[in-house]
Amino acid sequence: MKILETKHLKKYYGTGENQVKAVDDITLQVEKGEFVAIVGTSGSGKTTLLNLMGGLDYADSGEVIVDGQSLLNMNEEERTVFRRRKIGFIFQNYNLISMLNVYKNVTLPIRLDGNKPDQEFVKRVLDVLGLKGKEERRPNQLSGGQQQRVAIARALASKPAIVLADEPTGNLDSRTSQEVIGLLQMSSREFHQTIIIITHNEEIAQMADRIIHIEDGHIVGGDQ
Repeated sequence: MKILETKHLKKYYGTGENQVKAVDDITLQVEKGEFVAIVGTSGSGKTTLLNLMGGLDYADSGEVIVDGQSLLNMNEEERTVFRRRKIGFIFQNYNLISMLNVYKNVTLPIRLDGNKPDQEFVKRVLDVLGLKGKEERRPNQLSGGQQQRVAIARALASKPAIVLADEPTGNLDSRTSQEVIGLLQMSSREFHQTIIIITHNEEIAQMADRIIHIEDGHIVGGDQ
């Protein structure tokens, strides 16, 4: 079952000789429960692609369909609500709220949507990610690896259709990076969660179910 699809997606910046084709006619499909790595060097267009898939940016043309719904015709408010309900984000800078403890950081998107967290599910996610007993701690009381685990838990807690991770190991040492990717891999299997990770690290990418290579805004390798 397809959970995400892009059709002839394009995003250009500038004009004439200075035009940059960040995403240039990309069509791809991701199945429910897949763990996909999109790999490319800096400037290849991978982060722009992630932002388009997550509804954080508007395409010049083409379409993004998430869980059967097209982002094309949504206004900004509709996109914001859709992102909160259907898409989990993990960034390399964690983006945790310093004044909130682990549990409140993890459940914040759910509460912003006016809903009550599924406490049993949140507890299970925290247990799986090795955060049991740390629910009351604030971000400054955690290591970098633990903060990234909280960011992963936050992305999973609302049971989104997809989780998008942009260089989630960028601020971590190699050992912790392997642990974090291993946790994402385990989360994909444990919670049947669809995860798309953006990385420049081929070793990290090898842990995914499928690898897509992107270069100069084009898919140049891997299965679409």
